[in-house]
Amino acid sequence: MRRNRFPADWNEARVRRVLEHYEGQTEDEAVAEDEAAFRSRGQTVMIVPNRLVPAITRLIERRGPGRQTGSRRPTSG
Repeated sequence: MRRNRFPADWNEARVRRVLEHYEGQTEDEAVAEDEAAFRSRGQTVMIVPNRLVPAITRLIERRGPGRQTGSRRPTSG
């Protein structure tokens, strides 16, 4: 039998808790959570082509946990 591998600080119990959280949300709760994430300071939401996601993920992983550069929020207009 193949053993599941989890990222650092993750285990099966944590994955189950995350799944339960999102599967148990109402549509309104999910929308509210998404909207709060878009308003969050210190993060940027970007739309990128799917083909670039693996390269972007590798770049983020290379920076190491907790290392961030100054993020910018998009401005209106």
